[in-house]
Amino acid sequence: MKTVLITGCSSGFGLETAKDFHGRGWRVIATMRTPREDLLPRSDRMRVLPLDVTDPRSISTLIDAAGPIDALVNNAGIGLLNALEGTSMDAARDVFETNTLGTIAMTRAVLPQFRERRSGVIVNVTSSVTLKPLHLLSVYTASKAAVNAFTESLALELEPFNVRVRLVLPGRAPETRFGENARSRMQGGFPEAYRGLVQKVFESWSRSTDPVTHPSDVAEAVWRAVNDPVSPVRLPAGADAVALAAA
Repeated sequence: MKTVLITGCSSGFGLETAKDFHGRGWRVIATMRTPREDLLPRSDRMRVLPLDVTDPRSISTLIDAAGPIDALVNNAGIGLLNALEGTSMDAARDVFETNTLGTIAMTRAVLPQFRERRSGVIVNVTSSVTLKPLHLLSVYTASKAAVNAFTESLALELEPFNVRVRLVLPGRAPETRFGENARSRMQGGFPEAYRGLVQKVFESWSRSTDPVTHPSDVAEAVWRAVNDPVSPVRLPAGADAVALAAA
């Protein structure tokens, strides 16, 4: 029986992915900053462990507790929605610490066992905003685009060790808490000079009838990335993301 370690499982994509892998017979190590076992099935194949991807000690403790794994899904991330002028450098650093450096740190932590066994899969969940830029997401997009570049280069680096590295790029997912979490980091709100732009952006989003991404779309793409040895490095997840990738 294989084991997957998934970060960021308290809600959204991570929670759905943990449920999906468990439902398909895998052992699952679901991590959260504040563990909540009530969110996931009670099972001897499900473990809920604490993890802060920005804390080296937390990562080390997790890796020791997890034991051997077959796949790592780097899903943990935070959002940030604001004009650049309304984004402090501390907020920008927080986004990169979690989304970019947290992904790199978790990957480094599992690589020795994958390399020594000459097997393993790493899946990094980023975003379709890296395919088509959107207003008010410049810092967030930069943090995810960096992970795209990191992943594609690392995939080449690890080929000789039979370790696969893949990207899953979800589209807009209103069912998740991304918007809520992103707005919580707005600090003083949007700069006054950008009020007109902000109003237009929010009105456009509220009127949109375009397809969206559901958490189940992401779980399915992650499943394919882990289990299909000939899957492409980039896998869009959700109807909107698939359309963007095709364009």
